[in-house]
Amino acid sequence: MLDGVNRFGTTSDMVIQEVDLNGEKKLLAIDSKGLYLTEQSRVDKKQADVNRYGVDRQGIWDLLEENGFATVDIFEENKHRIKTVTAGKSKMINPLKASKRAMK
Repeated sequence: MLDGVNRFGTTSDMVIQEVDLNGEKKLLAIDSKGLYLTEQSRVDKKQADVNRYGVDRQGIWDLLEENGFATVDIFEENKHRIKTVTAGKSKMINPLKASKRAMK
């Protein structure tokens, strides 16, 4: 994991709420691509969550809206939960290019 961010799995701080869809309990979660549904057995595991990266997000949004969820509002209210992955603490500088810039 980079900077404490799980790039492919689901962590508990990504979970918004439990939802009941057609009698099936799911967890509504959020990441930088939007809302998705997963199961409790996938949360806080050190493995990829297929429910996060292997699903049609638009289909999930449509399903949620069909079941009375205001997806845009839910996303806006919970986007503070989204963590981003950074490559490093500072941008690497190419000393050759930097020296050429200084000459101009």
